[in-house]
Amino acid sequence: MQILTQLVFSGIALGMIYAVIAFGYQLTFATSDTLNFGQGDALMLGALVGLSLVGFGVNYWMMIPLVCLFGALQGAVVERIGVRPAIKMKSEFGWIMSTIALGIIFKNVAENVWGRDDLKFPSPLPESPLHLLGANVLPMELLVIGGALAMMLSVEFFNRRTIYGKAVVATFNDRDAAKLMGINTGLVITFSYALSSMTAAFAGVLIAPLTLTGATMGAVLGLKAFAVAIIGGLTSGMGIIVGGVILGVVETTTGFYLSTGYKDVPGLVLLLIVLAVKPAGLFGKTAIKKV
Repeated sequence: MQILTQLVFSGIALGMIYAVIAFGYQLTFATSDTLNFGQGDALMLGALVGLSLVGFGVNYWMMIPLVCLFGALQGAVVERIGVRPAIKMKSEFGWIMSTIALGIIFKNVAENVWGRDDLKFPSPLPESPLHLLGANVLPMELLVIGGALAMMLSVEFFNRRTIYGKAVVATFNDRDAAKLMGINTGLVITFSYALSSMTAAFAGVLIAPLTLTGATMGAVLGLKAFAVAIIGGLTSGMGIIVGGVILGVVETTTGFYLSTGYKDVPGLVLLLIVLAVKPAGLFGKTAIKKV
């Protein structure tokens, strides 16, 4: 039972990282019906930029807002270069290839700047485990859970309680109607991409002290976060949190009780089941169009 509790805590921490990245998918899908398939690369760049800032002597806690600012700028560039032209041309697949291509470019740039080797990110918290409910839990894992929840709650508060957030929600509900009401929907879409990449960069500096940091770290995380978004539902914030926790716990328990070689299988099987039974996700809503 002690081992299971420890695996559950580790799974929740991992799942919350998946959820933060998947939350970025939801932000762009809500405003433009597009997805940034370079989310994993935004996480990778955030971690590497954060590592460089820490190496220059910047305190970890002071580094986080700088990385978030960098992530926001990177997301705005992706929208401006890769997504906006596709939306203007009403290309259904142009934004897919553009975001993937930009992600590959960012990865190659990272390999040339930081190298191909994985690097150790210094932990800002003690690395000795805490005893919680009979399990040994790293303080950084608790920070990951708390930080991820704080980020998602902050974005939800912004969307529901501020005038600019309400513009985002209005664009989500009906883009054409929002435009007629004087809302600059193009700027809203740019903002959603900036916010999406900012959350991914934030996730990067959260998870970096728990793992190795390198140019390839974002590929698998981005793919699994996309699976979480599909499992939970792209239109449900709660669904994304639940989907992330489910996938994280399933991975850690499968890797321990079966084999690390099979830890990715249950999550993908769950993804296939959800797509077959409830394509909108566990908590997603199926859109009904009147014709």
